[in-house]
Amino acid sequence: MSRSRRTRALLSRPARTRGYTLLEVIVAFALLAMALTLLLGTLSGAARQVRWSNDAGRAAMYAQSLMDQVGVGQALKPGQRSGDFEQGRYRWTLGVKPWRDPAPASTQPIDPNALRLMEVQLAVEWGDGGSGRRLMLRSLRSAPPSNEISP
Repeated sequence: MSRSRRTRALLSRPARTRGYTLLEVIVAFALLAMALTLLLGTLSGAARQVRWSNDAGRAAMYAQSLMDQVGVGQALKPGQRSGDFEQGRYRWTLGVKPWRDPAPASTQPIDPNALRLMEVQLAVEWGDGGSGRRLMLRSLRSAPPSNEISP
C-alpha cells in the first residue's frame, strides 16, 4: 500500500475515531472533581482529628502537672482554686474536700490523730467559645489530721 493511499484511508475515517468527544471530556472532569472533593474532605477530617488529639494531649499534660503538685509543699486544705494556661486557652478548676466513705458508717472508733483522706477533683477545659472540651480527674490524697476537718 502506498503512502498516499494510507493517508487517504486515515483521512476518510469518521471524526469520532480521532479523539475524545466533548461529552467524554465533561464526564472525565466531573469524575475528577468528585474524587478531589472526597479526598479534600478526608484530609480536612484528618487534620481536625490531629488538632483535637494535640489539644487533648496538652490538656492531659497540664492536668497531670497540676495533680502532681497538689499537696506538695503545703498541706491539703478544703477549698477551690482555678487558673489557666496559654493565655486562657486551657482553663482549670481544682477542688479539695474531705472524702466521705459511701459505705455505711462502721462502729469502729476513729483515731483523731490518724491521717485523713481528701478528695481532689480537677477539671481542665479547652476550646473556643461554647464548644469547649473537658477533662476530669479525681484522686484521693492523705492529709494530716486537722481540727477544721470533721471526721
